[in-house]
Amino acid sequence: MVFGNMGDDSGTGVAFTRNPNTGETKLFGEYLRNAQGEDVIAGTRTPERIEDLQTSQPEVYTQFVAIANRLETHYKDMQDLEFTVERGKLYMLQTRSGKRSAEAAVKLALAFLHEGAIDKREAVRRVDAASLDQLFHARIDPAQQYERVAGGLNASPGAASGAVVFDPDTAVERAKNGEAVILVRAETTPDDVHGMIAAKGTLTSKGGARRMPRLSRAGWASPV
Repeated sequence: MVFGNMGDDSGTGVAFTRNPNTGETKLFGEYLRNAQGEDVIAGTRTPERIEDLQTSQPEVYTQFVAIANRLETHYKDMQDLEFTVERGKLYMLQTRSGKRSAEAAVKLALAFLHEGAIDKREAVRRVDAASLDQLFHARIDPAQQYERVAGGLNASPGAASGAVVFDPDTAVERAKNGEAVILVRAETTPDDVHGMIAAKGTLTSKGGARRMPRLSRAGWASPV
């Protein structure tokens, strides 16, 4: 048993060896200082990006990157890694092939094929045909320019738009009248579920995307 809640030189995190949303060949993940795994899952604290470790604990970051690369090379697939840092010492807890969006699945299969890690048959096998439905969800046109007021971490594919409401009961009432709404909360609780179902999307100011985005009618996001 190791502890990530032993001070600012300790912490816990989860990371993917490549971006599970886009397939980009870049380390992607979150790290929460002075915390245990359940603190990350709870979503009550907003974690740092995994790259921030490069500044706060450069030796740990360098060691982690080396291990991540070694594991990906061995398993010939994007890895989902869980780790804990206890008083400046890195402990790897788990590795497994990471879940990915449909877009990332296609890009990752092609990337590993072109890198010579897998053959064409394996590349095709790694793309789940049913998941390709995600590619048909509404999305923001990347060719257009928009004025941005904030950024966030998405937890489901697609895009949503609507009037901002701040409590679930209001979301239900306005949705019944045919209005598209976005439910905005500091953090969601089970009491918010009826409003989340009625809303086109859900936006929170706390928490982060602990795992891969899941197919869902509502989306969760938190400021970055």
